[in-house]
Amino acid sequence: MKANMGKRDKFIRIGVALVLAVLVALEIITGTLAFVALGVGIVFLLTSFMSFCPLYTLLGINTCKKQTNE
Repeated sequence: MKANMGKRDKFIRIGVALVLAVLVALEIITGTLAFVALGVGIVFLLTSFMSFCPLYTLLGINTCKKQTNE
């Protein structure tokens, strides 16, 4: 897996995952929607830590800055 996610994307995804976790913990989001929110949060965290998003690959998106080896 080649990294295709930049730092900004990682921070945004981690932030969204934390917000979703807090909303579920405070019971602002409940029921089935809470499980969906936690699932999305877990996926966001996993993709952030791996710096790889399979959906980006399918859509041809790459926000990772290219490194040049000179």
